[in-house]
Amino acid sequence: MTHRIFVTYKRTIMDSHTITITPTTNEAIIKFESNHFLVKNESYEFKNIDDAKPSPLAQQLFYLPFVKTVYITQNFIAIERYDIIDWSDVQDEVKEQIENYLNSDAPLLNIESTQKKVPVTVYAEATPNPSVMKFVANKKLVVNSTEFKSIADTADNTLARQLYNFPFVKEIYADENYVSIQKHDIASWDEVTFEIRSFIKEAIENGAEIGSSKHEAGTVKKEGENIELPKFENLDDVSKKVVEILDEYIKPAVASDGGNIVFDSYDENTKEVKVILQGACSGCPSSTMTLKSGIETMLRDMLPGKVDRVMAING
Repeated sequence: MTHRIFVTYKRTIMDSHTITITPTTNEAIIKFESNHFLVKNESYEFKNIDDAKPSPLAQQLFYLPFVKTVYITQNFIAIERYDIIDWSDVQDEVKEQIENYLNSDAPLLNIESTQKKVPVTVYAEATPNPSVMKFVANKKLVVNSTEFKSIADTADNTLARQLYNFPFVKEIYADENYVSIQKHDIASWDEVTFEIRSFIKEAIENGAEIGSSKHEAGTVKKEGENIELPKFENLDDVSKKVVEILDEYIKPAVASDGGNIVFDSYDENTKEVKVILQGACSGCPSSTMTLKSGIETMLRDMLPGKVDRVMAING
């Protein structure tokens, strides 16, 4: 049964927005990406200020003479400009305007919306770690990668908390459009994969969110142990190069296997890089080989004389 409801999207206390400017293949359009979802299961396109009545923020943006079209979807606002200016001249000011608005108490959208189930497909995909299965959806699930080492890391009324109702669920890692689940040895994937896949599919269709980890400010090294990650701008030059290499060459490969690798530290004296493994990479029998024959070799070749060893502090 569908019915009409009045929807107002507002921030919560914990949802402080940080905006990142992202170019697109169309030089007239750039995206202002938030670190949080703005809308779920809907997209909006406004061509002029009258068209933008459902969105006070979009109406504000149309007071800028160069704004041609405003798009609002998922975790970003995209703006198409007229050719009277270059984005480089105004994008920082627009970013600040959007960020300030989203962090105010003003609503992003005031609309009537039809409440309905969103068609979702979820498939299971094996990973190199036999204890971990990757469940991939046809929609974006999280804005930021998130890990849950135990039920204590989850929040009430979230999909992550619900998944821990299954006694065999040991750890959960979510990124983009997938959830990686590590299980205890009490069950085999042949016995539980269909049940988990169906459960995730139904939960997403009904609007359940993965949820934010209580350790979102940093990451979890072990169960219950939160550590703060260093900020990129505070790193030394070699550490910055290591992070860039990990991001460009390593992370895409491990993400396809349902995992992630996070830079922890670099010791100039020992020439040792420490990393944190997440998702399917954590506890994977082949992770040591990957570190030594893959990541360590690449860092040695690309940063000669700077890196001798790579070690996973949770491996």
